[in-house]
Amino acid sequence: MLPWLLCGVLAVFAAALCARLHLLQKSLDDITDQLGDRLDGHTNNPIFLPTRDPHARRLAAELNVQLKELRRLRQRYEDGDRELKEAVTNVSHDLRTPLTAICGYLELLEKGEKTPDQARYLALIGGRTEAMKRLTEELFRYSIAASMEDELTLEPVDLNGAVEEAVASLYGALVEAGITPAVSLPEGRVVRELDRNALARVLGNLLSNALKYSAGDLEVTLAPDGTVTLSNAADGLDEVRVGRLFDRFYTVETGRGSTGLGLSIARALTERMGGTIAAWYEGGRLWVSACFPPASLK
Repeated sequence: MLPWLLCGVLAVFAAALCARLHLLQKSLDDITDQLGDRLDGHTNNPIFLPTRDPHARRLAAELNVQLKELRRLRQRYEDGDRELKEAVTNVSHDLRTPLTAICGYLELLEKGEKTPDQARYLALIGGRTEAMKRLTEELFRYSIAASMEDELTLEPVDLNGAVEEAVASLYGALVEAGITPAVSLPEGRVVRELDRNALARVLGNLLSNALKYSAGDLEVTLAPDGTVTLSNAADGLDEVRVGRLFDRFYTVETGRGSTGLGLSIARALTERMGGTIAAWYEGGRLWVSACFPPASLK
């Protein structure tokens, strides 16, 4: 009789333990699901558990404390990022007027008589002014590109035609630099849901980057999967420098007159449209690839 009684007690104990473990597992699953929702969304709702298990409730309470701190830091970051973008936009906009006036006065001085030293100084001032104008314009464009998430108008865009138009728009500058671009397009049309103006800016910046660093050639390829790849010989680069090309304001010695914002703008706009962009250095060549997947894969 005693062995059967002992077996019965053990069975009840095992059943209670299994029930306890099941409830604990359910509580952990609830915490996992709610934590994912709180991290992905902008909500102030805490993690709530109906269970009375003290360990699960203690875990939920600690996570709520950390979530509250995370929300505070996220809000602080978003406010600071928005203020920085507005400040950059305002500063770059305010600089345009005096820079335009300076260029006008320089043109007037160029028309008058001047000594060789004066001509040299004017040339130096003109060069620095033009560099300042480019930097100001790129700052303005970058601030706009980084804050235009809700302003993109996605529509079916023919990537084949977009690549052809981008190359044609810079063809004169490329030929003047001794570069004859080789363009390879697929037979079938590659259509993606993109913002037409943003795509033109991306492709234009990628081609301008190739114009800066190319040692004399340029290959532009569009793959059927929506990947645009630019490749050119670049003796003045290396893997470390290429790894930083997308950093804001980063320039290399071969990129004279560069603001370091062109590829940053290209990356920001590409990511806004659900694409990816990368650069690497291999075999003495610079490779830059922008991939625009179908909407179903974004």
